[in-house]
Amino acid sequence: MFVSVFDMFKIGIGPSSSHTLGPMKIGKQFVDELQEQGLLTRVDSAVVDLYGSLSATGKGHNTDLAITLGLAGEEPETVDVDAIPQFMAQVQATGRLKLAGTQEVSFPEEAIRYRTETLPLHENGVTLTAYAGTEKLYANTYYSIGGGFTVDEAHFGAPAVNEVEVPYPYNSAADVLAFCERDGISISEMQWRNEIAVRPAEEVRAHLRAIWNVMQENIRRGTSVEGPLPGPLQVPRRAKALYERISKKRDKSDPLLAMSWLNVYAMAVNEENAAGARVVTSPTNGACGLCPAVLAYYDAFFGPTDEESRGRFFLNASVIGALYKMNASLSAAEVGCQGEVGVACSMAASAYAELRGADPEKACNAAEIGMEHNLGLTCDPVNGQVQVPCIERNAMGAVKAVNAAALAMLRDSDPMVGLDAVITTMYETGKDMHPDYRETSLGGLARNVPCA
Repeated sequence: MFVSVFDMFKIGIGPSSSHTLGPMKIGKQFVDELQEQGLLTRVDSAVVDLYGSLSATGKGHNTDLAITLGLAGEEPETVDVDAIPQFMAQVQATGRLKLAGTQEVSFPEEAIRYRTETLPLHENGVTLTAYAGTEKLYANTYYSIGGGFTVDEAHFGAPAVNEVEVPYPYNSAADVLAFCERDGISISEMQWRNEIAVRPAEEVRAHLRAIWNVMQENIRRGTSVEGPLPGPLQVPRRAKALYERISKKRDKSDPLLAMSWLNVYAMAVNEENAAGARVVTSPTNGACGLCPAVLAYYDAFFGPTDEESRGRFFLNASVIGALYKMNASLSAAEVGCQGEVGVACSMAASAYAELRGADPEKACNAAEIGMEHNLGLTCDPVNGQVQVPCIERNAMGAVKAVNAAALAMLRDSDPMVGLDAVITTMYETGKDMHPDYRETSLGGLARNVPCA
């Protein structure tokens, strides 16, 4: 199963890849299926049933908004973010929705139902049903399995990414290291050769440019906007003030200055995500601040970067993310925040290490260290919103990624723990975690921090 850089770094909207990006794609898939079966013009109402974590934190993660947009035919990559509030206000005021942008149906607020049970195949389940009067025309169940990846019930357990032939068909870190050693190449070069076996080289380069452009815009806007973030918590944006404070520092010898820049980059991106802006899954929305922060840090302190070095960063990171996708999970509802900030830390650590000159073994060791010290990390967002502790956690994860790379590159002995072992451990730990700590907002900070 080949997982591409196009799969790991997807352009969408905040605040959540599993609860916003995934449901929007699911809504769009459902109306596409209605069209394919010639049923769309017969539909006069639709119902959405959310299960598990999608139900528990759906309101805070804008799942209702996302699935409504998807049913209207919108897609995460192209939806007009600025037009969303007016669109949703009209749907809520009229109780009407145009499926696929053409077929007007009844869709009142109660058409989205929040179920207390969890479906057996995954923690993030949703069933969509289309009616003509009282006749059920069509229904399907889907799962949002993390990082914006989705699958319907009939295909659950099958490869979520199209099978293609690539020159380096890796399934483990051991495979990656063996291929790199055999051909004397870096991790990023291995992935590049895989990518151009599937798509034209210029298409790959264009995607790498596009994701960096979105990340740069997140940093630019995130450091220039202030005020409270959306939602009842009214969490104040902090990146702008932090940016202005450290920009004025005259003492460049401050040993904490570099860390402060990592913090501001990560928080700027994740505050934009919390505001519902267009962001890049890295590998998820909840952890979308780490990779851009670490790359921006490298650009500022060791750069400037160019298209080639930025491409190497994303290609390396996509390999590490793919290993977690194939052998564990990117879903906080399944494995806690290990699967989001933990994986992002692992990805960023390896990619940064490669740019600093690490060979594949040390880059994989950096990835391992990045995850090893995120094992057991819970997902307990206050009030179900991707704000507290998520925004600060991105900053902490970015700092940890750089330190993981430093530890790996300074090492002169063989590591005790391998990347494959830590990936297995992460998955087992996550599955052992109580559901209260897996994106349900029923335990931890979500239970103990007052929202009023």
